[in-house]
Amino acid sequence: MRHNKKFNHLGRTASHRSAMLANMAVSLIKHKRITTTVEKAKALRKYVEPLLTKSKEDTTASRRNVFQKLQDKYAVTELFKEISPKIADRPGGYTRIIKTGHRLGDNAAMCFIELVDFDDNMAKDKVVKKASRTRRSGKKAAAPKTEAKAEAKAAEKVEETAEKVEEVVEKVEEVAEKAADKAEEAAAEAKAE
Repeated sequence: MRHNKKFNHLGRTASHRSAMLANMAVSLIKHKRITTTVEKAKALRKYVEPLLTKSKEDTTASRRNVFQKLQDKYAVTELFKEISPKIADRPGGYTRIIKTGHRLGDNAAMCFIELVDFDDNMAKDKVVKKASRTRRSGKKAAAPKTEAKAEAKAAEKVEETAEKVEEVVEKVEEVAEKAADKAEEAAAEAKAE
């Protein structure tokens, strides 16, 4: 008998379901808002809210418990460093589900699920990619320099194009003045004849 076993299986095996919920939880932690179906969002809420509660207490044991569920060290770091200070005063209800209508292909009910304490601007910011483990320390130091060089080159190109535009405008004005002079001469000749 399966009395009192009413949670949604989402049409998946237990291993597939747990992997999917872990991936969705990592995406929610990294991006602060994700789009999914209503049923998956409800299942994700039950999965991720206990993890958010555990993140309020920053101990080795709680980090290990959260990592056991998520299997992503960058998500765990972000959860404990950025998200847990914002949700420290909240007694629960860390996520919000906003329904967005139905999907065109299969008419599934769609929604956003987002963290309540992060506003819309936070969700639209770019997520900085973390460095991979195989990267060398020399490349890490060189990355900001290359970005600064790229910005400097872009600024130089903008200045060069602005100068070229000014030159073109001056030439156009000269041609317009010559055309106006020729038109006046032609008008004077027409009057003389």
